[in-house]
Amino acid sequence: MPHRVDVRFYAELNDVLPPDRRGQPITLEIAPGTTVKDLAESLGVPHTEIDVILVNGESVDFGHQLGEGDRVSVYPVFEALDVSPLVRLRPRPLREARFVLDVHLGRLARTLRLLGFDSLWRNDATDDELAAIAVDEKRILLTRDRGLLKRAKVTHGYLVRDTDRRRQIVEVLRRFDLFGAIAPFGRCLACNGELEPVPKAEVEQRLPPRTRQDYDEFWTCPDCGRIYWQGSHYDRLAALVKDIRRAQHDAEPP
Repeated sequence: MPHRVDVRFYAELNDVLPPDRRGQPITLEIAPGTTVKDLAESLGVPHTEIDVILVNGESVDFGHQLGEGDRVSVYPVFEALDVSPLVRLRPRPLREARFVLDVHLGRLARTLRLLGFDSLWRNDATDDELAAIAVDEKRILLTRDRGLLKRAKVTHGYLVRDTDRRRQIVEVLRRFDLFGAIAPFGRCLACNGELEPVPKAEVEQRLPPRTRQDYDEFWTCPDCGRIYWQGSHYDRLAALVKDIRRAQHDAEPP
């Protein structure tokens, strides 16, 4: 017979629930043998978003099977509270924030590269490839696809909520506390390679005449060969970086 359980999600986990289910207990009938991981993901909350689950006040792991009348409380990452006595369901954070992004987040990938973060992206990458890269290269998977984050092999990932590029980058920087790690203009915006300074004489024949005349400092990407200099595009991108840095001190979204 089905079991009847009550479940409640806290803080930003409510972002991924339907509006009528946010911030309140949800009563459900579940099949015998249903685990807390099954329950959470059936409601659209990927396991990569969850840090602690309590069942009847006791901390449990993802494999805990639910029974009749259980009360389930599901929490995201705790930033300020000491939850060391509880079962932490998320693996330890990766030492270095390195990302892989799904096919729909190309503009976000480019902005992350602008800020100096190692960010892989291809417009033809399959879900299987993205999951494999995240695991094999120890990268954080950024996506707007909940199903991709529900894959058991994916341990570090984040469901990007916003659709606006500027708000997306601020959202990711806040989520992983990366404002202090911003190091702009060190990566190729096109392919993610690390830029290297190059003497003007080595690239002069590849430059537009006006650029050859007006600029003397250049950088190149050893991976794809693109050349960078501080032209009018640099001023526009520098203004974007400044705007993003300023967002660190803006009020947190409600």
